[in-house]
Amino acid sequence: MVKFLLWCLLLVVCWPLALLALVVYPIVWVLLLPFRLVGVAVDGVFKTLRSIVLLPARMLGGPSAMEP
Repeated sequence: MVKFLLWCLLLVVCWPLALLALVVYPIVWVLLLPFRLVGVAVDGVFKTLRSIVLLPARMLGGPSAMEP
């Protein structure tokens, strides 16, 4: 909602720039999509490694690192 309100403000102040932003935003979103997918994959690998390292402590009944 905040992005939309900022875009409306930009439309009132400088409408050519607002229309350019409207066209460029989907292109930038598509270009950044692979980086988001890599981030999700790397996060999954790190969580898997963490759970493998902490498995012996969890099996022995130690304090769980997953709980806050």
